[in-house]
Amino acid sequence: MTRTSSVRRAFAAALLLALAFTAWAGGSKETPAPNAKPKIVIASDATWPPMEFVNEQKEIVGFGPDMLKAMAAAGGFDIEIRNTAWDGIFAGLANGAYDAISSSVTITDERKQTMDFTAPYVNAGQVLVVGKGLSGVEKLADLKGKKVGAQIGTTGAIEIGKVDGVVLATYDEVGLAFEDLANGRIVGVVADSPIAADFAMQNPKFKDKLKIVGKPFTDEWLGLAVKKGDAKTLKLLDDALAKIKASGELDKIAGKWLR
Repeated sequence: MTRTSSVRRAFAAALLLALAFTAWAGGSKETPAPNAKPKIVIASDATWPPMEFVNEQKEIVGFGPDMLKAMAAAGGFDIEIRNTAWDGIFAGLANGAYDAISSSVTITDERKQTMDFTAPYVNAGQVLVVGKGLSGVEKLADLKGKKVGAQIGTTGAIEIGKVDGVVLATYDEVGLAFEDLANGRIVGVVADSPIAADFAMQNPKFKDKLKIVGKPFTDEWLGLAVKKGDAKTLKLLDDALAKIKASGELDKIAGKWLR
């Protein structure tokens, strides 16, 4: 055996061994399966029955969660709902802490400057709630010189601020405003009509103490908010919302929670 042939044989053996090792290593390497469904993380301040709230089993339930579940099924995506305090919820969206907000957010021109909205899904005008024993009150202007409560940063608080002489009392949660109203610490609460109806007409703590006066004095539409410029998430949500509107599923959910 010559020196040249010996070197060639050794080189060939090393090459075969390297190829075999590469094939073994490649075959043993696990390739993660791609996620078939996109996932949308949604923030919700779950303190607004019947729209979104936490039940006795610590589950986030209500009109909004049921709507989102129906949308996810119709749109072919997964959702994760995170209970998020209202104070700071919009900042979290801007910072990318979640993909969208479903929390009875009224679509306004001011908000459109900093976030994008889906098509509207519920008209929830503001109404005034007062104590059952209070008479002669039909509108906010009838409460000049008095304290009227609303959740901070909501359109209810904005509407109170528009009326000269009415003193705005703000709360982190709308339920705290209704507690103060029932206990006589304020004389009224302004809230979305579905929320007001639930507290004043269905909640056993308040239904014998509170009443809605007058009619809704704003025409407001609720929408899902996404980060400004997030066209992908917006399209997923809009397409799914259109499907449950067309199928009648959204009307069924409204019938369950809002009527």
